Amino acid sequence: MTRPIFGVMLCLCLIATLSVSREINASEPSAVVIPKELPQERDGRMKWWREARFGMFIHWGIYAIPGGRWNGKPVNTAGEWIMNGANIPVEEYEKLTKQFNPVKYDPAEWVRIAKDAGMKYIVITSKHHDGFCLFDSKVTDYDVVDATPWGKDLLKPLADECRKQGLHFCTYYSIMDWHHPAQMRGSDRAYNPTKIRDGRKREYLDYMKAQLRELLESCRPEVLWFDGEWPDWYTEEDGREIYAYLRQLEPTLIINNRVGKGRKGMEGLNRDDQEYVGDFGTPEQQIPPGGLPGIDWESCMTMNHTWGFKFDDHDWKSTETLIRNLIDCASKGGNYLLNVGPTAEGEIPAASVERLQGVGRWMKVNGESIYATQASPWPNQLPWGRCTQKAIDGKTTRLYLHVFQWPEDHRLELSGLTNTPVKAYLLATGAPLKVEKTSSGVVITDLPQQPVDAVATVICLDIEGQPKVE
Repeated sequence: MTRPIFGVMLCLCLIATLSVSREINASEPSAVVIPKELPQERDGRMKWWREARFGMFIHWGIYAIPGGRWNGKPVNTAGEWIMNGANIPVEEYEKLTKQFNPVKYDPAEWVRIAKDAGMKYIVITSKHHDGFCLFDSKVTDYDVVDATPWGKDLLKPLADECRKQGLHFCTYYSIMDWHHPAQMRGSDRAYNPTKIRDGRKREYLDYMKAQLRELLESCRPEVLWFDGEWPDWYTEEDGREIYAYLRQLEPTLIINNRVGKGRKGMEGLNRDDQEYVGDFGTPEQQIPPGGLPGIDWESCMTMNHTWGFKFDDHDWKSTETLIRNLIDCASKGGNYLLNVGPTAEGEIPAASVERLQGVGRWMKVNGESIYATQASPWPNQLPWGRCTQKAIDGKTTRLYLHVFQWPEDHRLELSGLTNTPVKAYLLATGAPLKVEKTSSGVVITDLPQQPVDAVATVICLDIEGQPKVE
């Protein structure tokens, strides 16, 4: 991953009927003119992703072996960036492959942990900036099958297990590659951002295409999550070529904005823009204060300060923070992609598992208020918490009021809401609450003395019609 800068999403989608099995020559540039999708076609393609709201990010690779330490000293960088942070020569870093033997890797357990947390999809690094691949690639030997004692593909078993347990499987792929010979160091002190060797850009783009096709054919990811797009040699036109190529191979594929120069500012952009490419935006380590109205987006965040495993990073976010982050994302119309960094042996750290179990307990009771919901009708944050909404039928909308600060007077005021209330009740217990319309909005009264849940108590309010807030 990279520094926390806002991502851009734009919907420039190719309507295609080609399947993964159709032969496409990766050495030939794909057509880069991407016709618009009909709104109903895009909505169908994005439906499961929009409804999921909560996913697991997994950063795993040979960087988990040093775990943030090199030559016995801690390196002040994210775990997966140690090759760059410690300025490790390629030939030295390659030696880590001989130690990579994740004997404790249990795909079924990983998926169970994600599912029990209430997550609906998993995104795992197929290749990070260090260039090492967790799948069996035919265009390089720098992969888990050919270069490690483990000798087996790590992604396909996880993909199979996701489908067995009902989760969506997705893969991350880095455009920047510190190992591939077509790219070279940006300076004597660092790899990032890489430069491209003269005359070798097409070679690398073809390498990318070949590997991406291998991923689609071997483990059939439903999202391709790109990163490492910021080096100057990679252009928006390159992103359009890769996007078009992938959508020709798999028309239902969802692709994030970092396939192009996706970190541009959001100002003035919307779903009809033709300048940039990608299906959803990717704000990193932050939740946009006002959301990104009119744009599909997903905040990716860590539990501590690193994406890849680090022995010395024990500054974990609390379960309360993680739950409220999830609510905050949903209340603004976005998804929450929460990261874990497994050890070199293949275990998700106990501190991560403990927190995910806490999130899962909350989601088992309150998941209805997150999944398949829409952003709050209030343009600003509410003083006591957050709100999501869902159409119940053609006549009724349900507002899910996530109360962080329990009101001392046991009244919850919804200022500016002009709709007629139908009923109000506690989601956890079903206990009815009194609700009335006032001149300034709607008020729910006679709340319990104490919140049902100290992190976030959810009150359901059914109203007539679509919500209108003045």
